[in-house]
Amino acid sequence: MTRAQENAIGSAESYLRFTAFSRKGLIEQLEFEGFETSDAEFAVDRLGVDWKDQARKKAEQYLDFMAFSRKGLIDQLEFEGFTAAESEFGVGQLQIDWKEQAWKKAEQYLEMMTFSRQGLIDQLKFEGFTHEEAVYGVDKTGL
Repeated sequence: MTRAQENAIGSAESYLRFTAFSRKGLIEQLEFEGFETSDAEFAVDRLGVDWKDQARKKAEQYLDFMAFSRKGLIDQLEFEGFTAAESEFGVGQLQIDWKEQAWKKAEQYLEMMTFSRQGLIDQLKFEGFTHEEAVYGVDKTGL
């Protein structure tokens, strides 16, 4: 193993202690740090990471500070570089009340701007909530 590969492994391990990553995202982070692509890929593949579990952890991290629809959270994970299968698995492992997430998202929107009742329902549906979830969320805000 080269010194660069050893250092890339050390950096990758350090990042994974701090936050969850997709394989693609971790490779990109190492490249951003200046590692060659081949060294970054070597390091990431050498770690034996469970990427589905990383997707679950990343989903939990997102839900700690922001509300999401199931679809929106899966889309966010895919944007982060997780595969569709990893994203579906990660979100599927969570015990989430999506109606409550719709309510939290509705509250977040109302803190930033004003909406009509129907406008907020439409916005939540645009975010990936079902009609039933969106109506529940808006009802709970009192709008």
